[in-house]
Amino acid sequence: MTVKDRIETKLASALTPVSIEVIDESHKHAGHAHAVTRPGTAGAAGETHFRIKVVAETFRGKSLIDRHRSIHHLLETEFAGGMHALAIEAKAPGE
Repeated sequence: MTVKDRIETKLASALTPVSIEVIDESHKHAGHAHAVTRPGTAGAAGETHFRIKVVAETFRGKSLIDRHRSIHHLLETEFAGGMHALAIEAKAPGE
């Protein structure tokens, strides 16, 4: 299972989102610090930098920082395993 798949699975399971999109943006960071080459990425940086767009009812009434903290907490093992950067767009339905 790819890092992208693991992220999507963890977030979908914990947040029950209305919508979720996980985008691997690692190719934009090739050559930067922490942009490592992973097997299956054809020599390019891979699975270190992600953007997440998620809409879930659980975010209703929560501050932006609380939304980000909850996602970071869910993905602790991914950060420990080499994920370096995460851009987050977390909204409640209708926002």
